[in-house]
Amino acid sequence: MRARLRDVAERAGVSVKTVSNVVNGYVHVSPQMRRRVQQAIDELDYRPNLSARSLRYGRSGVIALAFPMLDMAYFAELTRYVVEAAEALGYTVLVDQTDGVREREELVARGVRSHLIDGLILSPVAMDHEELSRVPGETPLVLLGEKLDTGSLDHIAVDNVSAAATATTHLLDLGREHVAAIGYQAGEAAESGVAAVRRAGYEQALAAHGRRIDPDLTRQVTGYRRRDGAAAMVELLERDRRLDAVFCFNDELALGALRTLHEEGVRVPDDVAVIGFDDIEDARYATPSLSTIRPDKRAIATQAVRALHDRLCDVQRPVQDVRVGYELVVRESTGG
Repeated sequence: MRARLRDVAERAGVSVKTVSNVVNGYVHVSPQMRRRVQQAIDELDYRPNLSARSLRYGRSGVIALAFPMLDMAYFAELTRYVVEAAEALGYTVLVDQTDGVREREELVARGVRSHLIDGLILSPVAMDHEELSRVPGETPLVLLGEKLDTGSLDHIAVDNVSAAATATTHLLDLGREHVAAIGYQAGEAAESGVAAVRRAGYEQALAAHGRRIDPDLTRQVTGYRRRDGAAAMVELLERDRRLDAVFCFNDELALGALRTLHEEGVRVPDDVAVIGFDDIEDARYATPSLSTIRPDKRAIATQAVRALHDRLCDVQRPVQDVRVGYELVVRESTGG
C-alpha cells in the first residue's frame, strides 16, 4: 500500500504537522529534524498526493520552469538557482524544455499542465510579445529573457543592450581597431530576442566611438553553440585578417571562437581579444580564461520565483517588469 503522511510521522516519531512542514519545504524546521523526517520518507518511499493537496488547498505546491535548451550551460546554471529560490518558498519545480519551438512554447504558456502546477516561469524564443499577451491560460506566467513590452505579464531580464555595449566598449578601450561580432541572426530572430538586443548594444558602442558597422566583421549564426562560434570565427578570419577583437553574444560562441583561433595560430589576446556573455563556469577554466559579461543569475531566478509567488498571492497586483544587474568580468582573453 502507498505510504501515508501518518506512516512517515510514526516511523520518524514526530507529529504529522512536522512531516507536512518538511514535505512542503517550510524553512522553520531544524536540520536534524529535517534529516530525521527525510530518512523516514526515503525508507517508506513516500510520495505526496498532489491531487489531494490541490483539492484541499487549491494549490499543488508545484511551479513549472520552461527553457529552450536544458543542456546549454547558462540555462542549466539558471535552473539550479530557480530550484533553490523555489524551495525557499516551499515550491517544487517541474522542469520542461521547449527547444525554442513555437508550438511547444504555446503548449506550456497556455497551461497544458495546469492541473499539475500553480504557475509557470518561461523563457520564450519563438513566441513574440503579442502572442504571449494573448495567451488565454489561467496559469500565472512570468517571462524571462528578451520578450519585452508584454504589458500584462511579469517579466525579469538583464539590460542586454547596455551589457553588450559594455562588452564592446571594453574592447574599444583596449585600443582595438577592428572589433568583430559573432551572434547576428536572420529572420524573426534578428528583430527580437537576444540577438537583436545584443546586436543593438554592439552597434551603439561602435557608433559612440565613431566607428562604422563593417559587414565583414559581423557573422550570422543559426545557433549559439560552440560549433557555431568556431565556424563563424573561421569565416571572419577568411574575410578580414585585420580584425583584432571579437564580441561573441554568449560564452559558448566565444569558446568555439577561441578554439578556432588556437588552431589557426592566432594569439589571444595579443593578436585578437575575445569577450563573451553569460559567465558560465567553463569561461573561468578556458585557456585562456574568458572575459565576459556576468548577469546576476541568482537575482534573475530569485526575482522570477518571487514575482510568481506574489502573483499567486494576489492576482490583481501590478505587473512587475524587473531589470537585474550585470558586471564586466575581465580575464586573460582580453589581457586581464
